[in-house]
Amino acid sequence: MNNTHLHLVVNHLPIIFPVVGLILLLIGIFTKTEVSNRNAYITFILGALVSIAAMATGEGGEEGVENLPGVTESLIKTHEEAAELFAGLSYFLGGISAAALLVSFKSYTFSKVMPSVVGIFALATLFFAQKAGTTGGEIRHTEIRSGAALQNGNASEHGDDND
Repeated sequence: MNNTHLHLVVNHLPIIFPVVGLILLLIGIFTKTEVSNRNAYITFILGALVSIAAMATGEGGEEGVENLPGVTESLIKTHEEAAELFAGLSYFLGGISAAALLVSFKSYTFSKVMPSVVGIFALATLFFAQKAGTTGGEIRHTEIRSGAALQNGNASEHGDDND
């Protein structure tokens, strides 16, 4: 397994964990079960930890693809910037989830609002997760690049498609 493969293996986890965590958190909020909230907090913490792995393998992944046909430095740079922002938000989400987990064991009055606070940050984090995931996919998947739809539309207008 090379560095690029390793990055591809771990880079999906930081996106999957917050999705699962948000589902657990919503279950906890609507059913008012602290166990579900705590499981969500733990899931967000794990998501922050796997974000570290994704970021650590990113440079090796870049080295493996930067000289491939169709891969440009601008695509890599765009992804790198989106991934750094997402990772920072993921670390923050993990941090506030750790705090929420700790206060969930205490009788603090603000512990009741923590699921909502964490949920809002989880939604914001997932927005940027989508950006990081899409820009990463665009590096090798030309069909999802923003210009791909336009190019396909022009081919259809000129009768260049193979229908």
